[in-house]
Amino acid sequence: ERLAGQLPEVNLVHIPAVIYTEPELAWVGLTEEAAQAAGRAVRIGRFPFQANGRAKARGAPQGLVKVIACAVTDRILGVHILGPEASELIAEAVVALEFQASSEDLARIVHAHPSLSEALREACLGVDGRTLNL
Repeated sequence: ERLAGQLPEVNLVHIPAVIYTEPELAWVGLTEEAAQAAGRAVRIGRFPFQANGRAKARGAPQGLVKVIACAVTDRILGVHILGPEASELIAEAVVALEFQASSEDLARIVHAHPSLSEALREACLGVDGRTLNL
């Protein structure tokens, strides 16, 4: 693809990484430090799984979701998840990065309740200090 002058079909920054520990760790995109080193102003949203009803019901309230967003555009730059089913939950963040979604875009998505995926929505709300369940 590159030899033909075309863009690669896969953006390597958007490939998720997972460590299958207990709890799981998954991330995609930039870290807060990498974004700042690149000269980007960022806003951070965090949400702990101990405030998530489904995680508490499963007896797995350890961990959190962290969303790194551009302070100017609100575009999501990276997502980091430490907690139950992180390897599954990171897929929504991959889609968000691939389609250049903002934290507000993800905050507007309605998730099943109670579900672990609500933690990503809550972290996106947290980018603007609007977390609901803390």
